[in-house]
Amino acid sequence: YLFPLSLASLTSSPLPPPPPPPPTRSPPRSPGLCHWWRAAQCENAILLSRLLPLSGCGGKGGPRLYSDVPIVKVWSEDGAGKVVEIPADMTARDVCQLLVYKSHCVDDNAWTLVEHHPILGLERCLEDHELVVHVQSSMSSDSKFLFRKNYAKYEFFRNPLNFFPEQMVCLPTVCCIFLLQNFLNSSSCPEIQGYLYVKEPGRKSWKKLYMFLRRSGLYYSTKGTSKEPRHLQLLSDLDESNIFSTITGRKLHNAPTEYQFCIKPSKVRSDCKELKMLCAEDEQSRTCWMTAFRLLKYGIVLYQNYSLPQQRKPAPSHFSAPVRSVSENSLVAMDFSGRTGRVIENPVEAQSAALEEGQTWRVRSSEAGRVIHRTQVWFHGRIMREDAHKMIMQQGQVDGLFLLRDSQSNPKAFVLTLCHHQKIKHFQILPVSQDGQIFFSLDDGSTKFTDLIHLVEFYQLNRGVLPCKLKHPCTAVAL
Repeated sequence: YLFPLSLASLTSSPLPPPPPPPPTRSPPRSPGLCHWWRAAQCENAILLSRLLPLSGCGGKGGPRLYSDVPIVKVWSEDGAGKVVEIPADMTARDVCQLLVYKSHCVDDNAWTLVEHHPILGLERCLEDHELVVHVQSSMSSDSKFLFRKNYAKYEFFRNPLNFFPEQMVCLPTVCCIFLLQNFLNSSSCPEIQGYLYVKEPGRKSWKKLYMFLRRSGLYYSTKGTSKEPRHLQLLSDLDESNIFSTITGRKLHNAPTEYQFCIKPSKVRSDCKELKMLCAEDEQSRTCWMTAFRLLKYGIVLYQNYSLPQQRKPAPSHFSAPVRSVSENSLVAMDFSGRTGRVIENPVEAQSAALEEGQTWRVRSSEAGRVIHRTQVWFHGRIMREDAHKMIMQQGQVDGLFLLRDSQSNPKAFVLTLCHHQKIKHFQILPVSQDGQIFFSLDDGSTKFTDLIHLVEFYQLNRGVLPCKLKHPCTAVAL
């Protein structure tokens, strides 16, 4: 039925009020809920990343799903990648923890996001406090983020004297405590000085100049090693620039040495003319310049980034030995050699049965021991010597960083690549035959191991013939 409605009835009855707008969700003010809020943001990013394929998300100025939702693409070393939607205030540390959770990696606080520029041949590790969306807005379309480990990110806080040679630091006393205090204290004026090669703009020629790195910027002297103000010229400031390592060989820029690095203005995307190409005489001096640049630019913020994961470490256990559970205490030895199983009540017989079972398992697993190492994160198969050298360089030249690979000269042997004192060394692991069984050894048979896993575990606890213990495995995660 249709009922006629008069105009008066429509105008006399008041219109219903509009529905209230949905409440806006803002971060909680209570400090105790901040961790919960950050975890909820990470969970939302995880759920959205599962719905977004990597292909077809490009676009000018970075990928976007909606006009106001930032999307970040992160790539691994093997070329695979993930697309995640993140909040605008998400830091590099937050994104790394998100990717660690998604990739089921061990969170040892060594993961980092790398700003990679393939055309410029530059890359740098983002600081943990940097906003990823802000960094992405200044990157060109060919640039990308890499997910990689970097064990040397905060190594200078643990061993500062290894990073700052005495002849390069201008301080009254160069000791472990006062050295870092001068860099972190904004009122102090530490200074790094020494010779650097500077690439002349628009040319392939380099000029050797005496440089001074201060909080106000990087200067070069126009008259020898003089540091008088009238002889100093500003080469680059620190606030609006970032320091990058080069990923191209020395032939591209005709560099005098292979220890190159670069200072890139933050607003420059792909203009090579604005880059300040520099070259040091050795690896130690290059590391000193690059580390001092970070410390003078960020100061105490770097120490906060370093100390935050240390505060979250779980307290050590009060028990000296592992506590056995009730189920472990109730285990009994069984004999299944007959038709029916029986409980072995004699302790001597139970121990003999356990040893016999262990020997049987060792014989049965001798063949598997030759290939079981291929599942380990530190084994990288048939990679070239140059590739192993590059991986060690990318993940930080700290003592004990290592990987294992197949030998190129001997198909039955393997090679241990190890970093010690910022130098990369290679040790051959040879097979040794004894009583019809194959063992592996680093010292011509003096110390033998049934497989490479036992070898690595031994040298993680004992230095042996190596210059240092194996500490950090060089890994390549697959996203």
